[in-house]
Amino acid sequence: MKRVFYIVAAFCIFQFALSAQNRWQIMPNHSIVWTVGKNLPHEDHIEMSGEQVSTVLRYGVRQDSSFSLERSMVWPMLRTIPNNTHASLMRRFAIDYPSLLIVNGKSLQDERVKSLCLDGKLTVVSSFSIGRRPDGNVKEKETRPTIELTRIFFPSKDLPMLCERYIIKNTGKKSITVNVPEQKSVYHTDAAIGVNGSYTLVAALQNPGFTKLEPGQECRFDAYVQAYKNGENPSNPDMNTEEQKRDGFVHEVWSNLVFESPDSVLNTAFAFAKIRASESIYKTKGGYLHGPGGESYYAAIWANDQAEYINPFFPYLGYAVGNESAINAYRHFARFMNPQFKPIPSSIIAEGTDIWNGAGDRGDAAMIAYGASRFALTKADRSEASELWPLIEWCLEYCKRNLTKDGVVASDCDELERRFPAGKANLNTSSLYYDALVSASYLAHELGKPSSVAKTYAEEAKVLRSVISSYFGSKVEGFDTYRYYDGNDILRSWICIPLTMGIFDRKEGTIAALFSPRLWTENGLLTEAGSSTYWDRSTLYALRGVYAAGAREKATEYLKFYSSERLLGEHVPYPIEAWPEGGQRHLSAESGLYCRIITEGLFGIRPTGFHTFNLTPQLPDEWNKMALRNVNAFGGSPFSIIVVRNGKNLKVTIERNGKSIKSYTCALGQTIFCKI
Repeated sequence: MKRVFYIVAAFCIFQFALSAQNRWQIMPNHSIVWTVGKNLPHEDHIEMSGEQVSTVLRYGVRQDSSFSLERSMVWPMLRTIPNNTHASLMRRFAIDYPSLLIVNGKSLQDERVKSLCLDGKLTVVSSFSIGRRPDGNVKEKETRPTIELTRIFFPSKDLPMLCERYIIKNTGKKSITVNVPEQKSVYHTDAAIGVNGSYTLVAALQNPGFTKLEPGQECRFDAYVQAYKNGENPSNPDMNTEEQKRDGFVHEVWSNLVFESPDSVLNTAFAFAKIRASESIYKTKGGYLHGPGGESYYAAIWANDQAEYINPFFPYLGYAVGNESAINAYRHFARFMNPQFKPIPSSIIAEGTDIWNGAGDRGDAAMIAYGASRFALTKADRSEASELWPLIEWCLEYCKRNLTKDGVVASDCDELERRFPAGKANLNTSSLYYDALVSASYLAHELGKPSSVAKTYAEEAKVLRSVISSYFGSKVEGFDTYRYYDGNDILRSWICIPLTMGIFDRKEGTIAALFSPRLWTENGLLTEAGSSTYWDRSTLYALRGVYAAGAREKATEYLKFYSSERLLGEHVPYPIEAWPEGGQRHLSAESGLYCRIITEGLFGIRPTGFHTFNLTPQLPDEWNKMALRNVNAFGGSPFSIIVVRNGKNLKVTIERNGKSIKSYTCALGQTIFCKI
């Protein structure tokens, strides 16, 4: 009865939250738009990144309908002292360029924000009156000149700058004059706290001058914030080119790996997640490095965020810079293999020149082996896979040498780095090691290793799977699920991890526990029952695992709720890191985990070779069709996977260049072996 009460209560909470009115709406071009009404004031923040810059735009609409903006700028390759994990040059700018304009000899007044749009850029459309509001003269008030101002913000793809475009349109009935001033602010940082001495920051307007606009006509000026080292020259950007490059990047990631379903929220959330997953890659002296972001984590890599979360996703997307950053990350970790089998550092920082290992062994070798083996199989590049093989072998051997007398993997903590207890051996590390063994057995076969290698890894995986069940399997708070570590008697969100690795021994109890009010909230899963802390990564893993376990209806129900909250709610448009820590930062790898709900959960793709994979489609009952278009994995040209309901069964078609190359009929939840 207790468990039934929990499930009913959780469902009621879910339905109430789902019925809330969304602030943002989806447009036909996949953008999302907030049409500003009376629900004010409202503030939010979004991170956008390019190869040499990242910015968190803190924007909002005030109670009086005027726009507010603060640009939080980060230059990852302008290193500061001490040159640690967080040592990127950071500054905030609150310059209000429209306030500098003179129109008809007067300043702009009475702003009314009409709409905000997100599509890889932030576009804000406002109306202004010219001059001060007259008192008591209704006729004069009605005939006051007006303009429409469009602001567009986006990072340069490859320059160290934030780009801004301003379009002024005369919406009145008479001609107006617009005067844009020359404006350039130059700042020099303290040389004593810069790795390369003093840095120069410039905030400036482009295209100043005097323009006359007839009714309906418009003019444009641009602005930027950039920074550079001593001895470097500032950039004088062509904003048309910069905008084309940003639009080109978004078009590329939106055109590859396209998810199609009857649910526009899921389709759009997937499209947006691809942007955030792919943009946060920085061109450092150590090569391309994918960084989490969040005004803290740049020009550095982690065994969880990069090696485990995001890198296995990039081959599906086919984004060349993403794939390059992935192989580069594994190369950096491989530098720290050693014959004594001391732990690989958790993080490689400062453009690859230093390390951070402050939490000790977090299970990092298991994270790396898991991610590298899946990446190698899915990328299907024999040369790269051969290069990664020694790293995978070393990490697996490290885990083997750290097995306890009970047969699970010992580690100092887990990826939450002692924020919550993890004991001396946790469920997460052993589950990652298990999946890595399975993948390594497939990879050994592909690379032509002696048959004994693949056989040994497969046998070790089989033993470990049994040990995970016997050692971690437990009744916790009335649910037949897993304890996270020896002595753990409180539900933890990471009980979901065996499901994502294909371990379904306790799936019913685990799924019931995950969606009980003890763990599930309107913000996803609590890290630990009874706490107020949530980290999206465990929610994203859980939704993927629940699909993999075959509970497609429940997974879809909660995925729709979660996606609507993150895409269209009060803090949009991406998955977030955590709360209260970090203030719901848009860390990049979490968006990769969102995409993996679709590829590995809903479609159930599990790589088994360079050109083979298992496919377990979980088509929800309310859908008749779903598809993944332009999948770039497993070698050759892109292909598509189309799943169509066929009576009680499913018809699965693999297409390439618009032509069917494979066709299967299967039952719902049945696994198909695919070779392409």
